Amino acid sequence: MTPPRSAFGASPSRGRTRWPGRASSTIALARHPIQMLRARFRQWWQARMPLADSVTLTQRNVYILPTRAGLLLGVTLLVLLVASINYQLNLGYLLTFLLAGCALVAMHVSHSNLRGVTLTLGAPSPVFTGANAEFDVKILNTLKHRRYALALAVSDTDQWVHTDVAPQASASVFLAWQAPQRGLHPLPTLSVQTLFPLGTFRVWTLWRPAAQVLVYPRPEAHPPALPDGATDAEHGPTRTAPRHHGEPDSFRPYRRGDALKNILWKKAAKTGEMVSRDHVAAQQHDLWLDRPLTGLNHPEQQLSRLCAWVLRADQLGLRYGLRLNGQDMAPDHGPVHLQRCLRALALA
Repeated sequence: MTPPRSAFGASPSRGRTRWPGRASSTIALARHPIQMLRARFRQWWQARMPLADSVTLTQRNVYILPTRAGLLLGVTLLVLLVASINYQLNLGYLLTFLLAGCALVAMHVSHSNLRGVTLTLGAPSPVFTGANAEFDVKILNTLKHRRYALALAVSDTDQWVHTDVAPQASASVFLAWQAPQRGLHPLPTLSVQTLFPLGTFRVWTLWRPAAQVLVYPRPEAHPPALPDGATDAEHGPTRTAPRHHGEPDSFRPYRRGDALKNILWKKAAKTGEMVSRDHVAAQQHDLWLDRPLTGLNHPEQQLSRLCAWVLRADQLGLRYGLRLNGQDMAPDHGPVHLQRCLRALALA
């Protein structure tokens, strides 16, 4: 027997299972164009904003809009005004215009609380992939009145950092942002706002910093030992004495009886690890690092292992070079060489 059909042209059970899905898909389709339009308008607007690491907030770049509490206050004032007119309430008129006057004064105070502030961004330090890039924003108040409840955040986030600024003084706010991947990234747009004094108006602005942050590859958590055959290819590896597994080319852990002059005292003072020079191993050629030596196929995994090897070689004080994408960085050591190699890995 054929089951009865509902008004939607399907059986009752099918109608109940399919109709909510259709409704949700219809709502999603209705919301999707609105979100796309908002995102495009935001991108267009932010693209027209100049890039600067220091900005002074004036009437040209400070905006003000009522909050939900402000809109509710406006509706309440309208209802009070209509009721006072209908019932000829003198006290109602007094209350209505008193609240309206307070709202207008709050609007003026809120706008002046943000106008005239100078924001300056400190250059962020390079970070590894997955770590938060922290940057310092200095807020300068040149006027003789205090700035209250200034809030800063990375745009499109709700992680606001609040601060007050004393008269003719400055305050620092630290913000954090995590880059999606390695490379050289421009800092995101920053938002600055205040709701002082009543919270009925939101005074805000957007700021596009010109600074960029360099993101290194994430070093491999447990990399293998430094490659044994990574010496100068022109002369080939030369080892005149056997080494213990995992020891570097020119240095080895301290052994009882080693001469005091062969101990790396600077490294011992910095890390607490006793390391001695191996004069036999020191006669070897410089260490070279390259993608094929990693033994991996995925490019990002190769960079991750190379990054860990570079950090390990620098920690041990070795002279190392890096061959990457047809570019050779001559063997060297020290902080400058380390930063140069890490930058090459980040931009590879």
